[in-house]
Amino acid sequence: MASPITKVDTVGIPSQDAERARRFYLETLELRPDEHSRYEFWAGDTCFAIWEPARFGGEFRPQPNGIALLRVADVEAARAELEAKGVEFEGDTFDSGVCHMATFLDPDGNRLLLHRRYAPYSE
Repeated sequence: MASPITKVDTVGIPSQDAERARRFYLETLELRPDEHSRYEFWAGDTCFAIWEPARFGGEFRPQPNGIALLRVADVEAARAELEAKGVEFEGDTFDSGVCHMATFLDPDGNRLLLHRRYAPYSE
């Protein structure tokens, strides 16, 4: 039986300050803004939506374990570009043996990861 789920529409990004988060995702990460929503941005076909839990009666908590892996052509080059914009990374770039990864936090402490798979999938 096939799953009724066909794709991920949106990844929710919790924030304490939606305008600050908007600047980060729009200006620092340079994601494509959504033409219909001030707080939604696109990385390829994936929408990142900033929301403030406190506005909905919830408590803000960053999602440190809900890591979004952001595909880039060259992790070191993308990392250098973001570091030049003031982004601080957690440790060195990691080589898993099949991919390169570099972890950083957004302004609200949500963990993000630059990612590039360089080895083919084995059969």
